[in-house]
Amino acid sequence: MKTISPKEVEKKHENLNIIDVRETAEVAEGKIPGALNIPLGLLEFKKNELDASKEYVMVCRSGGRSGQATQFLESQGYKVINMDGGMMNYEGKTI
Repeated sequence: MKTISPKEVEKKHENLNIIDVRETAEVAEGKIPGALNIPLGLLEFKKNELDASKEYVMVCRSGGRSGQATQFLESQGYKVINMDGGMMNYEGKTI
């Protein structure tokens, strides 16, 4: 599984396709600008809305759920990277 650090995401977030797999209530507390919220439980049903030619960075609170999402999407043929440590370690701007 490919990983990216929160610092790298902070620097490059404008150029990344970020999917936040936290629940809606968690995302309401702050998310990375431009991130798309697809809760982990809905990912299986919404994966068809993703462009298989793009690479996605998966984000959650601590890195566990985004790791599951990364493994799932990889098994479906998507290009995916997990953000290590999740939003707990992200110090960049949130909205």
